Amino acid sequence: MNTIVYNVPKIHCGHCTQTIENELAELPGVEAVKASLDDKKVMVRFSEPATEESVKALLAEINYPAAA
Repeated sequence: MNTIVYNVPKIHCGHCTQTIENELAELPGVEAVKASLDDKKVMVRFSEPATEESVKALLAEINYPAAA
């Protein structure tokens, strides 16, 4: 199991955090997601078949790309 925290500067409201949590939770292998409005970070705990690349790709697809 992996846990990664992403910087997501486009988070600006509660709707943003809810959208991120709902979308990432549907990705196979994702076990937990917590998006924070205060520090604009997203914590994702996952195992296979999810990968860091698939999580980042989904964030970009829903218009909340992770910062480099």
